[in-house]
Amino acid sequence: MGTVIPKNKDEKGEGADVEEGPQVPPLGRPRGEEKKKLFWFQRGKDYDPDAIATQPSVYDIDDIAEQYKPREDWENIHRFDPLARWTWREENKVIRKMDWRIMFWVAVMFTAMELDRANLAQALADDFLADMGLNTNDYNLGTSVYALSFLAGEFPSQLVAKWIGPDRYIPVQIVLFSVVSASQFALRGKASFLACRSLLAILQGGFIPECVLYLSYFYKHHELTIRLSFFWSGMFVADIVASIVAFGLLHLRGVDGYPGWRWLFLIEGLITGTIGLLSFVMMPPGPTQTASWSRGKEGWFTAREESIMVNRIIRDDPSKGSMHNREPITPKFLWKSLTDVDLWPVYAVGLAFNIPTFSPQLYLSLSLRELGFDTFQTNLLSIPYLVLKIINMLLLSTLAELTGQLAATASLFQFWCLPFLIYLRVVDTTQAPKWLTWAMISLLLAAPLAHPVQVGWVSRNANTVRSRAVGAALYNMFLQAGVVISSNIYRADDAPLYRRGNSILLGILGLNLLLYVLAKSYYVWRNKTRGRKWDGMTPEERLVYLADHRDEGNKRLDFRFAS
Repeated sequence: MGTVIPKNKDEKGEGADVEEGPQVPPLGRPRGEEKKKLFWFQRGKDYDPDAIATQPSVYDIDDIAEQYKPREDWENIHRFDPLARWTWREENKVIRKMDWRIMFWVAVMFTAMELDRANLAQALADDFLADMGLNTNDYNLGTSVYALSFLAGEFPSQLVAKWIGPDRYIPVQIVLFSVVSASQFALRGKASFLACRSLLAILQGGFIPECVLYLSYFYKHHELTIRLSFFWSGMFVADIVASIVAFGLLHLRGVDGYPGWRWLFLIEGLITGTIGLLSFVMMPPGPTQTASWSRGKEGWFTAREESIMVNRIIRDDPSKGSMHNREPITPKFLWKSLTDVDLWPVYAVGLAFNIPTFSPQLYLSLSLRELGFDTFQTNLLSIPYLVLKIINMLLLSTLAELTGQLAATASLFQFWCLPFLIYLRVVDTTQAPKWLTWAMISLLLAAPLAHPVQVGWVSRNANTVRSRAVGAALYNMFLQAGVVISSNIYRADDAPLYRRGNSILLGILGLNLLLYVLAKSYYVWRNKTRGRKWDGMTPEERLVYLADHRDEGNKRLDFRFAS
């Protein structure tokens, strides 16, 4: 969904089929006429790579085009051209180039962050708690402190990134939290453990929404959801790599008298720091700003490619030209974004959707050790579910874009979890074969993560750069609040079966399904209410409304929410 493009050619200013004069180049066939063939595997025999790919937009309607024109200080304004046309061959080539130049490195950076965020799980398998004199409740406290600190760091970090640019701030972030991660080599007790978890989280807070905002500078909405699934794949790839690397590093136990987990923190922190330094070179500010001493005088893209990149994204979402990429969000705009109730349904979904798997995931290493697996088996046995989770997440994101049913597709995560949570609730896993218990826990954790779909959902329904920046941070704050809840569901007095905890998880799963239904119903109602008002206006009244500018972003009557 998004900005409504007028369809009735007979109404003045309301025709997507524009009467094209000799100076106006023809447009490509609207995707709607091709049954939303958005992916390479949907191309049939009628696919023509040399056909015009430029999609109809508000810029093709003379009466309203001026209302959507980008600001004069927009960083890409020199490439904005409503008459620009290009072919599918050219567009697909540009997208592939962006995937390798932009998307790949963003995924690498996320892999680096996850390496430092999640290596505590590998440390647990190496008797970290015993060496530190801690118990599982102290571990829960550390997880809660991390989540609360991460939550606290979200807004300040996102606002700074929007002000000075994600390309400048994200590399600084990575270098800083890599230093903290490596310093965990010197942990001495509960106080230092909690302090490091807090500082690490504060520095990592905002990283994810900053990356989402950065990617939105390059990709269309339907492309972003799929790219975000690859983005989160970087997190799971990091977990896989971390398990393999930990298998080797934890064998360093005893070197210079130190346990293996200390070497794990130090070496992985140094790896992350290296990636942070490289990120200063690998992150251009935007599509038309890739030229530099490190990326070449001519940059990564030709003038033709830049024109395609800029015009395809602004046609898809005219709101992307409403702010400069180094423009701060003012207190007034911040308040507008915070009070945007039309994004709250997705925030509510983000609060609890991942809890059914997050609590078991936190205790995976401890659970496997209790089942009788040794340190090295425990780390390697976490790999299969991660591989399956990546595949499931990519399939879920693709399904969401193919059907356009974001709420229904995202809710499949809950249905996947249901039978495995019931198993853990009713079966005495201490008496069951340990390999069967491992398989059931692994299948639970392999549930198709709805995160990429939901973050893309926020981005689509924001419809302004400021709301997109603030909305991504708010969504992640709700997610971190859910982490705090997750880390306090399995308690020491409920071990080892955690029957009370699993009953709570089943109740939360039921609540999540209700939240998806309510979110879907809300957006359908909003679209119908708005559609009645818009359709009841005459062409002249619509032109007056568009020129008035009283409603902004997703408050405009010509905007439709995705659901």
